[in-house]
Amino acid sequence: MTIRNLELAFAPKSVAVFGASVRDGSVGRVVFDNIVNGGFEGKIWPVNPKYSQVAGRHCYATAAELPGVPDLGVIVTPPETVPGIVRDLGEKGTRAAVVLTAGLTRENGLRQAMLDAARPTLLRIIGPNTVGLMIPPKKLNAGFAHMAARPGNIALLSQSGAIATSLIDWAADNNVGFSQIVSLGDMADVRWLAMRGRGPSLCISKPYPIRASSCRRHGRPHASSRSSR
Repeated sequence: MTIRNLELAFAPKSVAVFGASVRDGSVGRVVFDNIVNGGFEGKIWPVNPKYSQVAGRHCYATAAELPGVPDLGVIVTPPETVPGIVRDLGEKGTRAAVVLTAGLTRENGLRQAMLDAARPTLLRIIGPNTVGLMIPPKKLNAGFAHMAARPGNIALLSQSGAIATSLIDWAADNNVGFSQIVSLGDMADVRWLAMRGRGPSLCISKPYPIRASSCRRHGRPHASSRSSR
């Protein structure tokens, strides 16, 4: 497992949100609002064929219509649409995407279809079934966590989205900041080993009790049990 094409995911200058919505309470609305209201200073492009505008921004129907190549794609669309969006993003030139959508499994074939769509362009996928990606120094909250974390020097990697959001709450109360927060979800592509070597890290995968391990710069995390979001 390599870190190829993950660099822009952690320092994006543009983000496209597939499934951005105007519907109150929808994941697409929450994720898009988190990115905009968090203060991300790069370009933010909503993508949804249902709308012409989202939050006052021009909304694009497909990746092909985007005015530029997004450094990071954020996907919150129904599971059956994800492989096609991944393919379109790769063809556009994007090399990293966060797939928040659940329901892409081995059993229904959508997980493999997504990976097959990404392979020709070497597009990297964080997820699926993740609460998202947070880069506090870049003011990027690309997920549906209810609050943003403050900037700091610790990278938090968690397979469990529930634990990630709980630690964000704890950190806010204890003046702790993060350089990155990554909810890895179902880890179809990007896994623990791809994330090593990014500086001081806290790696957690067990839901209860919480057991954390230090991800050494050249070592692998000790936590290995998995849980769903």
